[in-house]
Amino acid sequence: MEGLILNLVSGTVGGNVVGRLIGSLNQGTIINSIAGILGGGLGGSILGMLGAPDMAGMAGSPHLLNRFLGCRQPYEYRGLNMQDDPKTLVSTEWLHAHLKDPDLRILDGSYYLPQMGRDPRAEYDAAHVPNARFFDIDDVADHGSDLPHMVPPVEKFMSRMRAMGVGDGHQVVVYDGMGLFSAARVWWLFKLMGQNNIAVLDGGLPKWQAEGRPVEDLPPVIRDRHMTVRRQNHMVKDVTQVSAASKLGDYEIIDARSPGRFRGEEPEPRAGLRPGHIPGSKNVCFKDLLNADQTMKNPVEIRQIFEAAGVDFNKPAITTCGSGVTAAVLSLGLERIGKTDHSLYDGSWSEWGMFPTVPVATGDA
Repeated sequence: MEGLILNLVSGTVGGNVVGRLIGSLNQGTIINSIAGILGGGLGGSILGMLGAPDMAGMAGSPHLLNRFLGCRQPYEYRGLNMQDDPKTLVSTEWLHAHLKDPDLRILDGSYYLPQMGRDPRAEYDAAHVPNARFFDIDDVADHGSDLPHMVPPVEKFMSRMRAMGVGDGHQVVVYDGMGLFSAARVWWLFKLMGQNNIAVLDGGLPKWQAEGRPVEDLPPVIRDRHMTVRRQNHMVKDVTQVSAASKLGDYEIIDARSPGRFRGEEPEPRAGLRPGHIPGSKNVCFKDLLNADQTMKNPVEIRQIFEAAGVDFNKPAITTCGSGVTAAVLSLGLERIGKTDHSLYDGSWSEWGMFPTVPVATGDA
């Protein structure tokens, strides 16, 4: 069985992953490693092919899988939690272990709503993860639009990234000062621009500081690096496309706002917007995907939350929120459970709620 697993993984994902498995020739450990390294989707597929359907269903959940294997603690490889995925989400332990990697670039993507009374740039200047650059969501945006922090033109994104010293060959980790809030928007924006080597720091700066990990107030040393951008147009939707999806019902539109705002019972934080939601959309408040310490829940729990909201995984998804920020938390959650056919409505309720010509629904449905 051990040889079969290693040969199968080698043919599927190449020698780098196998290298991480060599030396762990215990069947349970190898199965655990597959689940952690490949994630719930591919890891589950491999375990299912090996005739282990029960384990395949656990591949995205460290808690269930380790309980099955009789482990008290989540399996770790060189001290790294099995949930770490440099393309979606990494732990504070992972970042600390890689802090001095020469091709690591760390971004502080903090953003706050006006009513929060916080200044993200001032907070960054006072304390940030060592060598972190500040990513200003409102600056790296389309200033030709009246809507907040809309996707910037490709040329502007490339220019800003070069000025920040972020480019080809870099592994990027982005965090924010809320725990897991605006960092997901930066993650999604990089994905939209064809950059896959980016992850959100799970729990963000609050968790990093609570654990006593280092911070500094020094500006990073910047060295230019070119970034090759290939915009993935299928990852973003405009009001016309979302309106069509609402009418046809061929997409699942998932709203990350609070239940009160979704139902139209709470006022919108931006003036002049109608209350309610896009007809046919489902409500999954982004906070429901987070634990009390603002880390993301495990893939099994995330899937259950979407299912409880009535989300049909057979349809492609469109995430939306107030202005396209917390919608990206849902996008990250979908990616974590292996659902990759998702896009984000960039204008979100800041646009939809302003247009008098598009319909608005209230209540739960």
